[in-house]
Amino acid sequence: MTVAPPSGKEGTGGRPVPASGWLGWVTSTDHKRIGLLTVGTSLVLFVAVGTLALTMRAQLTLPEQDLVSTSLYNQLFTIHGSGMIYMVVTPFALGMGVYLVPLQIGAPGIAIPRLTLLGYWFYALGAVAMLAGFATPPGAHADGWFSYPPMADSVHSPGMGSDLWIVGVFLATTGSIIMGWAVLWTVLRRRTHGMTMLRLPVFSWSMIASCLMVIGAFPALLAALGLLAIGRADPSVFDSNVWNIGYQHLFWFYGHPVVYVMFFPYLAAVAEVLAVFSGRRFFGYRGTVLSLLVFAALSMSVWGHHMFATGQATNDYYSLTSIALLVPAGVEYFSMIGTIVGGRLRFGPPMLFALAFIPQFLIGGLTGIMVGTPVIDYHVTDSYFVVAHLHYVLFAGSAFGLFAAVYFWFPKVTGVSLGHRLGRLHFWLLVIGTNLTFLPTFALGYLGMPRRVSTYGPFEGFGWLNLLSSIGSAFLAGAMTVFAVNLLWTLRKRTLGRAEKAPDDPWGGHTLEWATSSPPPRLNFTPDHPVPPVTSFAPLLDLRQRREQEAAADGSGR
Repeated sequence: MTVAPPSGKEGTGGRPVPASGWLGWVTSTDHKRIGLLTVGTSLVLFVAVGTLALTMRAQLTLPEQDLVSTSLYNQLFTIHGSGMIYMVVTPFALGMGVYLVPLQIGAPGIAIPRLTLLGYWFYALGAVAMLAGFATPPGAHADGWFSYPPMADSVHSPGMGSDLWIVGVFLATTGSIIMGWAVLWTVLRRRTHGMTMLRLPVFSWSMIASCLMVIGAFPALLAALGLLAIGRADPSVFDSNVWNIGYQHLFWFYGHPVVYVMFFPYLAAVAEVLAVFSGRRFFGYRGTVLSLLVFAALSMSVWGHHMFATGQATNDYYSLTSIALLVPAGVEYFSMIGTIVGGRLRFGPPMLFALAFIPQFLIGGLTGIMVGTPVIDYHVTDSYFVVAHLHYVLFAGSAFGLFAAVYFWFPKVTGVSLGHRLGRLHFWLLVIGTNLTFLPTFALGYLGMPRRVSTYGPFEGFGWLNLLSSIGSAFLAGAMTVFAVNLLWTLRKRTLGRAEKAPDDPWGGHTLEWATSSPPPRLNFTPDHPVPPVTSFAPLLDLRQRREQEAAADGSGR
């Protein structure tokens, strides 16, 4: 489905000709363009909200600094956290699904394409609304990405910045729900011949699980935001503790599943990379599929472990369900390790990021079990231990999966590969920066440094750990700079026709997207690049193995 240009010209067969230039991009119903718009927007916002984090680390480098005021610091950590979760990591994951899932299932396009485009625009306008808060008096929203009432009501947080935050998060979340519906409906209704559910690639299964959580849990955030908006219009709503705790229940019913929406697609991207760069079929496919579905179901049963310190949650139940997450998580880790054991490993940039994902995300997962245990959680609640845990999940984990995906699928999307030398430099700077930044924060939390404070005294003993963390953040800034240079330089060479064209399947991929041209055509597959027979979840690997067997048989017959 295409959008006719203003001139009214028509292509062959009377089909409307797509608009060209920037108008063609912002009005396109091609799922690949919508996916790229979503991913590209999230990368730009990654830079913006990452800069806020660097400013905070500069403020905390030494005791009693005053680079920014306490009020501005509160705005920085709120928009940084909100931006990363609502505007960067979640939309990037859904954008990957919008782009890749139709290709992986052999479909010519995405279901409900116009609604999918509307989902992107809701997301983009939500990001604009949230960031616009900085331009209003007294500034942007400043009550954290969770914004508990009554602190977030109009008495304690006056100004339009908070109202714009509510509007922005509401729009972006609505856009995410729309895109989640589109991806799920595409998988259910538009699979190619032979593509049964148990022949779907691991990445497509991860998007099914993610979209189920988006559809099941994200509306709770819309309800929580509606309650917060009512409370800002009438602050007396929050005089009753029922509504304050009720808001937290609604929020965390969304807030825990969203962690897995920000995890499953990147885990699956890592799984795809590990299989391809090991030259092996992904190990434990059916167990991994089942674990993703069990994980998704359990994710909506553990939200109360975020509320242990309120005294309003049933500790035994929420602790038990939190610890139960170890079972599906263990299956997924076992499958990843089983895939690479005995394989012929190739250490290109995608594989480096994929391998680093495994131990780093493990730290985030294990410390998640710790904070899901009430006796430990009481000690570390609202300390820098929680900051460390969250960042090992969403940066040391998901961000490494994100970059593995970027380096892996970039040749398919653009027809050229990102520079390998810069890719390796990016990787090592990111490994050093991530661990130097966030490992010390575990110790800070254990020693008692509270999060969301803009300064601390020299007598508290936090100075040298904060200094180490800030040095690590400089490495992170360097890593992101190298990645940006690699990305922009490669795209510029491609635009000027100086980049070496990558083969359609540069890595020896296993799934259907590698069977079409790079970049894929409007309807994904053509007579020159048809959909190959689908015989398993790795159809291209099956095809190569059959050809090798036939060649071996021909050779022995002679």
